[in-house]
Amino acid sequence: MIDLHTHSLFSDGELVPSELARRAGAIGVTALAITDHVDYSNFDTVIRGLTRFCAEYSGSAIAILPGVEITHAPPWQIKKLVKLCRNAGAKIVVVHGETVVEPVEPGTNRAAIEAGVDILAHPGLITDDDASLAAEKGVALEISGRGGHSFTNGHVAATARRRGAALVFNTDAHAPRDLMGDAMARIVARGAGLSDEEITAMSENSSMIVERAIR
Repeated sequence: MIDLHTHSLFSDGELVPSELARRAGAIGVTALAITDHVDYSNFDTVIRGLTRFCAEYSGSAIAILPGVEITHAPPWQIKKLVKLCRNAGAKIVVVHGETVVEPVEPGTNRAAIEAGVDILAHPGLITDDDASLAAEKGVALEISGRGGHSFTNGHVAATARRRGAALVFNTDAHAPRDLMGDAMARIVARGAGLSDEEITAMSENSSMIVERAIR
């Protein structure tokens, strides 16, 4: 199980990174990205802290990657923010997509895909055109394990299938109860209408993102 979208006390999560990592490892997560919420006000501070933590955590059985979730930034800021976050050391860059329960400015999905993020989180009722662009740009669309964000998982899965976009599963964990092992992640994915073969492909997509991040 790989989870590339989680939150710590660096934003609105409940746990310090070390406890988040320990709890994830205890349920079988092998690679974890800590992707706290950022915008122009805090991206450098968050990435600096997470990078320091991850460097000191190296050698553990679970691989920990410093990342960000660019959140509620207006679409016109996203491309520059993605570049700044990568230059600051973020290994995984996620953008908070157009979820139906925590809506962001329209056009956020398209701006994130055009910027070449690693993962577009909970993209809501993503359009076919945006899913096609995600396939072209190699941007993974998220099947979410988190509360209301999961309401549109079925739509995301069907649109990605129709347009050839890659999918990944993430928990978007903010608290211990949000973390999931492989068995529960598979249940959520099946609930979204994904086949066993598609679920395996999601895991492979996550592995490829991790491999790309640690090169």
